Amino acid sequence: MADMQHFDLIVVGGGLAGASLALALRDSRLKIALIENHPPRAAAGWDARIYAISPANAAFLETLGVWKHLDPARLTPIRQMRVYGDAGGRLDFSAFASGVPELGWILESSLMACEFWESAKRQANLTLFCPATPAALELSDAAAVLRLSDGAALSARLLVGADGRDSWVRDAAGLAASQTPYGEKGVVANFATAKPPRGTAWQWFRDDGVLAWLPLPENRISMVWSTADAEADALCALSPDQLCERVAAAGQRTLGDLELLTPAAAFPLRLMRVPQTVAPRLALVGDAAHGIHPLSGHGINLGFQDARELAALLAAAPPWQDIGELRLLQRYQRARREETVLMQGTTDALRRLFKPNPILRPLRNVGLNLTNHLPLIKNALTRYALGAL
Repeated sequence: MADMQHFDLIVVGGGLAGASLALALRDSRLKIALIENHPPRAAAGWDARIYAISPANAAFLETLGVWKHLDPARLTPIRQMRVYGDAGGRLDFSAFASGVPELGWILESSLMACEFWESAKRQANLTLFCPATPAALELSDAAAVLRLSDGAALSARLLVGADGRDSWVRDAAGLAASQTPYGEKGVVANFATAKPPRGTAWQWFRDDGVLAWLPLPENRISMVWSTADAEADALCALSPDQLCERVAAAGQRTLGDLELLTPAAAFPLRLMRVPQTVAPRLALVGDAAHGIHPLSGHGINLGFQDARELAALLAAAPPWQDIGELRLLQRYQRARREETVLMQGTTDALRRLFKPNPILRPLRNVGLNLTNHLPLIKNALTRYALGAL
């Protein structure tokens, strides 16, 4: 058996949430191991997986030293957002009206992941294990011991699971996760547009799901269409020309004709609640700790805020503090629970509210229009989104 390698912190999962946690601790005294089974790769052309990053999380990435290295030609500020109901309702958000430069930023997942990885490779207190696959986990009063499939053995005072919705760490630790399938898939694709989006994001609540267009640089958009499984499969089966026509029509031809840049792909949607995200010597961050509907765009932002909160807690711990102690980790769980539960509840309620229902249809559209004409309420929604979107 291989000799045991000792660390203060082991992070399993080198995706956006896990890598950001490790990078946030670059100036700490902690000795960190980051476990990942494959390094990120830049997408050919434009990545179909796009994220809307809130200003608060853009600031977090700036503190990590990542933001300044991102290619500005691949970043798009969101200047305004237009939300449409299914019977004339409308709600508009504007950065100018809110007194801020932008409501958020649109950027590609692979663009962030590759920059995180490059930064991680340069980090003095971080050891990368890649390619590496976890094989066994032992949690004791003294340490978390992780054994890898290649026979390597690692120990640490704290192990963090950042390995996604189907988290191996969560299962190995016996932490329960409640999964509620939506019977829907998110269909993603990128398009060239006849007219420039000019920093505008659109969202349509339709009978056949929620359609979002996110602005990319120049005359490009990224689409996310959350719709029933059968409808999603049908969209993915369309020819490029048929898909372009369908998406353009669904978006009221707001940007004219569309041209497909990346093939349509679909991923299943589900609500996931994890009642306990910590245990002695263990904590979960990102999609391992929660899953929400993508209509709000909050998923990765919640993960970044998990990483920011946990990193701040660990960095502030005095040298004598055991960072794997449950009482300490429960402070992280309490700090993150309110926002996570709020976002899960809000997005789930919105999804239910806008499902086809002739009784609710007039009420929800009146609600959108009413909110659009109540500046105090709308500004409160905008301000909250700026911090947590």
